Amino acid sequence: MQFTSIMKKELLIFLTILISNLSFSQHSETDTISKAKIKELNFIVGDWIGKGWMMGENGKSKFDQTEKIQFKLDSTAILIEGKGKSNGEVIHNALAILTYNKKDDNYVFRSFLPSGQNAKFKAELIDNKLYWYPNENVRYIIWQNENEQWLEKGEFKREGKWSQFFEMTLNRNDK
Repeated sequence: MQFTSIMKKELLIFLTILISNLSFSQHSETDTISKAKIKELNFIVGDWIGKGWMMGENGKSKFDQTEKIQFKLDSTAILIEGKGKSNGEVIHNALAILTYNKKDDNYVFRSFLPSGQNAKFKAELIDNKLYWYPNENVRYIIWQNENEQWLEKGEFKREGKWSQFFEMTLNRNDK
């Protein structure tokens, strides 16, 4: 009688594991639409290094920048790690995750800072350029030029006109 009770428990554990594995395998299939959309952004994937500038209260300031960008989750997401330094001091340190939202047919750019701040932004691909929008009056545009450099500019809109406040030129550091 005791042996039967142990066998029942073992059978129950085995069935639970089997069902949970079958359930997990059904949900772990790669989202082919998201994968195809994220693959369109392969021009930003890699290790990058370069320089940039941005306008601030005290005028134009220059910085050195690195970006480490990788496909993740079977190429359905992109992980972005960026760090900027000026005079040896870190002035920018951010992590972002870029995914595709099938329901809204757009990219989603989620940004995280060491301060604990994080936000979700709309992003889109227009003419092989990635646009992401911290708000309706600010946009960043990332593209690759004919020399395979990463170019990025930041612009703000005032009175219906876009004005540049940020620029970065990076070279691949992984070739």
